[in-house]
Amino acid sequence: MNTHVVDVYVDGSFRPKSSTGGWAFVAFQNGQEMYRAHGVDAGLSNNTFELKAVLEAALWIAIEYADTPATIWTDSSQTVKGCQLSRAIWRNNGWRRIEANPKKRRRVIQDAALWQELDRQLSACPGIRIEWCRGHDGNSGNELADTMARNAAMAPRLPVG
Repeated sequence: MNTHVVDVYVDGSFRPKSSTGGWAFVAFQNGQEMYRAHGVDAGLSNNTFELKAVLEAALWIAIEYADTPATIWTDSSQTVKGCQLSRAIWRNNGWRRIEANPKKRRRVIQDAALWQELDRQLSACPGIRIEWCRGHDGNSGNELADTMARNAAMAPRLPVG
């Protein structure tokens, strides 16, 4: 078993006018970049692509470094809170919110399918931690993931079919 921790920086970028965006992740081990990936897709919000980046990184870790402790770093506090706290509550509530406001109570969460897939992946890989890092603060892994996600979001999307 490899005991060296893998650090993966993720980011997402959204283009509201086209409802498309990009996601990216960059993996490091012992301070050396070892892998990077990115993609473009349709989506609802910037958070969709933040989640997609975390999911893609977790899938990669499960295949390439399943027995290695790994930390996925994101500058999205909403994603961190969702991964660390909310997903267990949402799972137990049938992927619905519970809020004090009766008009909002029991609404399905946005990106529920992505959250469910991410929940399955993180549950299957308990060695993966999701942590917050300050964005746009000189962290080279975060800056690289941000640039890659923005570039992916700007790439033309090829028609399906």
